[in-house]
Amino acid sequence: HHLKAVVRGAKNAMVVADLPFMSYQISIEQALTNSARLIQEGGAHSVKLEGGERVAATVERIVQCGIPVMGHIGLTPQSINALGGYRVQGRGRRDAARLLQDAQALQEAGAYAVVLELVPTQLAGLISQRLSIPTIGIGAGPECDGQVQVLHDMLGLYTEFVPKHAKQYAKLGETMREALARYAHEVGEGTFPTEKESSTMDESILEELAVLP
Repeated sequence: HHLKAVVRGAKNAMVVADLPFMSYQISIEQALTNSARLIQEGGAHSVKLEGGERVAATVERIVQCGIPVMGHIGLTPQSINALGGYRVQGRGRRDAARLLQDAQALQEAGAYAVVLELVPTQLAGLISQRLSIPTIGIGAGPECDGQVQVLHDMLGLYTEFVPKHAKQYAKLGETMREALARYAHEVGEGTFPTEKESSTMDESILEELAVLP
């Protein structure tokens, strides 16, 4: 439902659909079936799944079937409970080496791009140098080939918490709250709606209706 809505509105953009949690982990056949649904029924142009070497065989098979795949490593939100929460990944030598291997495995499997989330900027730069496919960073510094952000963070829809890697380009949350408060106040005071926001009808018709039993 949501994917179809995005596709209807995004006339000039490539739409990448995330494979939901546990929609590709059980088997390659399951991953193929669900990837096909996102393309055929949802209208996506490609799919994205999380993981490195452990999903490389799945990525390879999906690509072989003609479906473009974007990878996603570093902080992988679907497995956040196994990562110990939202924190930077790959700071230590062992973890950094694993992420580099994961990125290379995804490229070898046929992924056309890979998302690097919450990865040290130096490591993201090294991965970007090693790969021939684009890297898309979120909280991974400026050395990635492209960037992605959460729209709500960029527009300032949340005021209580702003992630370290995000930048607010507006504070629409405050504007929205002010607008809603003004609306509620005017309704309570009886100053909205006015004649300007209302429709009218022929008074003669109203007079006829008034005498009906």
